[in-house]
Amino acid sequence: HIKMKKILSIIVLGLIITSKGMAYEEAKYEVLKKNEIFEIRKYSDRLAIETEISNQGSSFRKLFNYISGNNEDNEKIKMTTPVTQVEKKGSMTMQFYLPSRFNKDNIPNPSNPDIKILNIKGGYYAVITYSGRTSDKNFIKHKDILEDELKKDDILILSPPVKATYDGPFTLPIRRRNEVMFEINIKDKGEI
Repeated sequence: HIKMKKILSIIVLGLIITSKGMAYEEAKYEVLKKNEIFEIRKYSDRLAIETEISNQGSSFRKLFNYISGNNEDNEKIKMTTPVTQVEKKGSMTMQFYLPSRFNKDNIPNPSNPDIKILNIKGGYYAVITYSGRTSDKNFIKHKDILEDELKKDDILILSPPVKATYDGPFTLPIRRRNEVMFEINIKDKGEI
């Protein structure tokens, strides 16, 4: 009975995410340079909510519950893309970016103590885009490709790899947009 409920909740979440009737606001960036393998983007500061990953479903559900109104203002907040995952202090975290209309003064406080609000500082990111499953194997393969290219171009990596996903689990793998992102240092680079 509990297993069936869990399966149904995953299906419902998947349908919500893949519902094409909704156009999601995407984190804003400017493409500064692009080649056949990766691009360099400049991001502005952005607000996000974050939770530590215990297991994929429960982390996603905690963040999804927050935007569904489980916050101190009972305010429903539109989903945005991408959903990101990054390692911090030895543990994996998952983040949802918040719509641009929010700032530190009007963002509802989380009801769940596992959820933190944070400002992700703007900066320069090298990004490789790929389709297919969001598996660790696929992520690591593309992370390695991007890392090798950045080393070849003598670009300094400043962050752990960020896994960014744009589509729900019911999107066909071939139609999915996934990305690996590294924050990079280009302040002393003349070529951009």
